[in-house]
Amino acid sequence: MKKILVLIIIVLIANFAVGQKLDVKDVPAAVTSSFNKLYPAVKDVKWGKEDADFEAEFDLNKIETSATFDSKGNLKEVESEIEVSALPQKVRDYVLKNYPDHKIKEASKIIDAKGIVTYEAEMKGMEVIFDSSGTFLKEIKQVVKEKKD
Repeated sequence: MKKILVLIIIVLIANFAVGQKLDVKDVPAAVTSSFNKLYPAVKDVKWGKEDADFEAEFDLNKIETSATFDSKGNLKEVESEIEVSALPQKVRDYVLKNYPDHKIKEASKIIDAKGIVTYEAEMKGMEVIFDSSGTFLKEIKQVVKEKKD
């Protein structure tokens, strides 16, 4: 019984840590102001909160994009979906060699506030991050949320 209770608590904490959807009124004015200055033509934005940061999800020129800001409105990073074929060859080779039973479902290019580029290869249950030249940086296991029917 004790193990089940601990497991339930872990799952609840993980759900909140992954991200919370927010109404725009719950996003600090500094964040929405920064977003509007950077993306004045974007109207359909979904806001979320990840830890202390605020994430705006939107389409930019028909490309799924997200921008992450701190609570003061400083841009931390922009993540844009790319075709898997647009990943550096070194990334695709690494995944093929080290994850032979996995297929890349989605790929993203991430540019942080300093202009540093990284790539993300998303596979079932994980994300694998690479630097701009395609060198492996880290693997992030994803928390799987069960859908209730």
